[in-house]
Amino acid sequence: MRGVLTVTNVTAKGAVVAKRAEHARTFWRRLLGLMGRSGLPSDGGLLISGDSSIHTFFMRFPIDVVYLDREGRVLRRDPRMGPGRIGPVVRGCAHVLELAPGRLDDVPVEVGDQLTWS
Repeated sequence: MRGVLTVTNVTAKGAVVAKRAEHARTFWRRLLGLMGRSGLPSDGGLLISGDSSIHTFFMRFPIDVVYLDREGRVLRRDPRMGPGRIGPVVRGCAHVLELAPGRLDDVPVEVGDQLTWS
């Protein structure tokens, strides 16, 4: 898997938010996102860079969504966004992190937290 990242929450003492997140930086990779997949591993995710909103058209499962600014600060969180939906346009958003449904119940991620990835 190319472009695999680990996403951590610095504010929550380095809690791992996603151990195996793919990084979507190109137009086509961002457009395809998670479409056509059957799910995400509980510690997986997709970090979409360069977009301030997402959709879940043609997806088969809900996702937890975290909207981040350029520095990785959490602007908004939307747990369990269902298939066939359009997410809000979040002002100041530069990255969107898509996670397995329920992941935001398992790891501490709140508005204002600082996330990093490597």
